[in-house]
Amino acid sequence: MKAIEESQIAIIVFSKDYASSWWCLEELVKIIDCKKERDLMVFPLFYKVEPRELRTPRGSYRDAMVKHESKYGKDSKEVKGWEKALSDASYLSGWPLKDGDEAELIQKIVTEISTHLNRTLLHVDMHPVGIHSPMVTLKSMLNLEFDDDVLMVGLWGQGGIGKTTLAKAIYNDIFNQFENSCFLANVREVSKDCKDLVTLQEKLLFEILALKERLVVSNVDRGINLIQERLCHKKVLLILDDVNDLYQLHALVGEGKWLHNGSRIIVTTRDNHLLTYLGIDQDHVYKVRELNYDDAHELFNKHAFPTHQNFTIKIDLVDRVLNHAKGLPLALEVLGSFLRGRREYEWESALDDISTAPKKGINDVLKISYDGLELKVKEIFLHIACFFKGWDSDYVKKILDSCDLKAVIGLKILVERSLIRTEFGELQMHDLIQLIGMDIVNQESDDPGRRSRLWQHDDVVDVLSSDMGTCAVKAIVFKPSEPIEMCISLDAFTKMRMLRLLILHNVRDSFQGPICLPNELRWVEWTGCAHQIPEFSSGPKKLVGLNISEGNITGVVKRFKDFQNLKYINFSHCKSLVRMPDLSCTPNLEELDLRNCKDLVEAHKSIAYLNKLQVLNLEDCSELSVFPNELQSKNLRVLNLKNCTKFERFPNIPHKLEALKELFLERTPIKGLPTSIENLVSLEWDSRASTICVSCSGG
Repeated sequence: MKAIEESQIAIIVFSKDYASSWWCLEELVKIIDCKKERDLMVFPLFYKVEPRELRTPRGSYRDAMVKHESKYGKDSKEVKGWEKALSDASYLSGWPLKDGDEAELIQKIVTEISTHLNRTLLHVDMHPVGIHSPMVTLKSMLNLEFDDDVLMVGLWGQGGIGKTTLAKAIYNDIFNQFENSCFLANVREVSKDCKDLVTLQEKLLFEILALKERLVVSNVDRGINLIQERLCHKKVLLILDDVNDLYQLHALVGEGKWLHNGSRIIVTTRDNHLLTYLGIDQDHVYKVRELNYDDAHELFNKHAFPTHQNFTIKIDLVDRVLNHAKGLPLALEVLGSFLRGRREYEWESALDDISTAPKKGINDVLKISYDGLELKVKEIFLHIACFFKGWDSDYVKKILDSCDLKAVIGLKILVERSLIRTEFGELQMHDLIQLIGMDIVNQESDDPGRRSRLWQHDDVVDVLSSDMGTCAVKAIVFKPSEPIEMCISLDAFTKMRMLRLLILHNVRDSFQGPICLPNELRWVEWTGCAHQIPEFSSGPKKLVGLNISEGNITGVVKRFKDFQNLKYINFSHCKSLVRMPDLSCTPNLEELDLRNCKDLVEAHKSIAYLNKLQVLNLEDCSELSVFPNELQSKNLRVLNLKNCTKFERFPNIPHKLEALKELFLERTPIKGLPTSIENLVSLEWDSRASTICVSCSGG
């Protein structure tokens, strides 16, 4: 009985003799009760019996029940309960088996049950407070007993009010009542253009159809047709989180009539008009409101006061915080995390700042958490808000460290203050907090050339094409979704003496002559369209990362002179690059990526002696034939020569290379390895990733 209570799914095998066991019938009653009480998923298997034999007992089931009646009494509680449970089970959808292939049916059952088990619960919140009452109201709006039509419900409210938290909680509570379900998170953020909407359509089809592989949708219109055709027979639960445009609704649900009767669609949005457009009447729009005082107090306490704290904070200070947060869950979380573990005088100082600032709204409250950061942590926060939301966290750490911002501790502080989070290896930030960071930068000056960061299209174009930049500019990150032509002034960067970070993706260089970059730059990316490597002023350079991947460069400077700090070079996919530069003047180089440089013939001998080099990637350099005779890079961890189809001779290894753990030589014409290969003492075999592969086409 305990196992039944703790199960997600119950499969009942109704055979000829099932009803003869009083214990089987007791288990059946328990299963049916659990289905009613907590929506336990129940699937019957009718093994050489008909459902009608259970409904009004006949055949072997009638004989079994007659015996039970003689023992317990015809009108006994036990017999009545068993008959009711059998009848209820007979109406459930399951699997019949008469004379079919049992192995085939077993495989079908395994597949279907696996699909249901893969529908895992969503993480709601670290401290879900105040959602019980809204859930009761919302479930009433959903009218889950009503199966005559598709019902749509809207969750409406301001950013940070808890719409997503409530939507996740209701999803976890009811998704087992539907054949399939899908929670599409961050629709506004993900669907910035048509290509992104296609991605959402693919995810919707993948999850609801429980596919093994994602369907490929060629365009939005094709996706609309597929959703209509493939989902019209399914009763599903669909949640669209953070919708802000009619086009998103057109592409994903139309007017809600594409699904089978009994389906439920929940839309969370800040725009009530979108719900009106969908035809959702106000009786089915739930306005998510601020937390009441008690719930706000509880949520704040959970974030502000660690259980081991041995000092108290005056109630009036807590009340002042609650008054400024005004029941907004995000504000309570951020302020609570900011004040956590601090003494009363620190609370008073922070609250004095709030009280003297103009009360423009909750944004001012959230900004207090930013104001309490150390200078370098503020810099990291603004970088993430303006540039790096959604970027790979490890990659961003490299960039931040190159700018002397101490990424590890800085990011940890921001996570502790609830200003950022990491999801699936990516940096994420709530929209409200991101807007605060962007607003801080925009408020620096009305002139974009006098702001510390540039990321918006018009600002970047104006500053770079009109030579408007000043020493105030610290970072420029511009990534248009499609390649654009920009006429950059030859002196565009001359005055930007404080520029540390320059990332330009898909920017075609229509300028005449070389652009000169300041030596204070730490990270440069010019990917997708570059025809040449920008030049630097004479003298020592502080550059740490250089990425000119996917460019049209045919050659590079013969010698990277004065690049003592350079750690990362990426020329991957520069298909016209013929020769690698002399890197003997880059003693701190750690990673060199030349993947898919199709015309690259020669790997310069300097790479053999770079003692800090850790990763050397030459995969798919199909013309590579010249390689150093010896390999002495003591810290080399990864050497990738996969698909170098003209690479015939593996270098000699005169000394033990204890760091080298991953070696890829797949599809190379090497005819043999030198005896010195035994000096690669740390090579590892990983059966999942094949981190050592010496399968060569030459034998």
